[in-house]
Amino acid sequence: MNRQAKNLEIAFFSKKNIGICAVISIGYLLLSYWLIGFKSEQGYLVLLFNAMYFSSGITRKFITGFSVFIVFWIIFDYMKAFPNYLFQQVHIGDLYLAEKRIFGIPYNGKIVTPNEYWQQHHTNFLDIIAGISYLCWMPIPLAFSGYLFFSNRLAFLQFSLNFLLINLLGFAIYYLYPAAPPWYVQQYGFQFISSTPGNTAGLWRFDAMINMPVFQTLYSKSSNVFAAMPSLHAAYPLVVLYYGIKNKLGSVNIFFALIMAGIWFAALYTSHHYMLDILAGIACAITGIILFQRFISRINMFKSFLRMFVSVIE
Repeated sequence: MNRQAKNLEIAFFSKKNIGICAVISIGYLLLSYWLIGFKSEQGYLVLLFNAMYFSSGITRKFITGFSVFIVFWIIFDYMKAFPNYLFQQVHIGDLYLAEKRIFGIPYNGKIVTPNEYWQQHHTNFLDIIAGISYLCWMPIPLAFSGYLFFSNRLAFLQFSLNFLLINLLGFAIYYLYPAAPPWYVQQYGFQFISSTPGNTAGLWRFDAMINMPVFQTLYSKSSNVFAAMPSLHAAYPLVVLYYGIKNKLGSVNIFFALIMAGIWFAALYTSHHYMLDILAGIACAITGIILFQRFISRINMFKSFLRMFVSVIE
């Protein structure tokens, strides 16, 4: 190994880098333990971050860029420590009645919500479509961001930060307007039960068909049952499609549009969200995109931050 390569290796494993990662890793684990208790996923996240940060130059840049998504996940996870129902009254009956009044469907001589209608008209084919679509809610944004990372670092950061902004808007609304999902009303009526665990709702049929507890595992880790409004499931595919169009991905955008329609349908079909939740999620995505594109991205300080961030991961 020549002297230049040796110097690069020493710089790569500098005391500063090792110290910063150690402080961040230990601080995260201690804060997590204090707020919500230790979970195996937290240890895996720390191991993954450190392994990628110290494996190679490209993996270091990759995990540094994806720290935006790590921040999103940590904030979402920490919401368990501050349940939104402690800050505002949970909307259960009023949201259900508003859904029935606006989107009610005449069925068997009475008006039912779209969720109640699909509860009586589910099929194996639609269960499969709904399950596959709902599984795409996070993998598609992550895969798309991975593509952008290797093709256009600036576009990657713009998408990632806009994605984070949309989530923060949605989280804020969760605390301003705690809301029960349709399956809650179907199982518990209008009574508020704070200790209600997460539920697969209509997605249990997909788990049964493939004989694997996919959604049961996912929803057992739910941060908050009373966070149905807005539906961020509805927001994510819309922001992906917007940036797909913005980056001129052509026919790939048709795939994104189909996934978006599938997720919107699945949210309603499986009783995870009302139409009002879905529309609120769409509005949340549109608002986040407008705020980011027309205001935040034009602030000089943000432009400087973006240039600095790009230089770190390029």
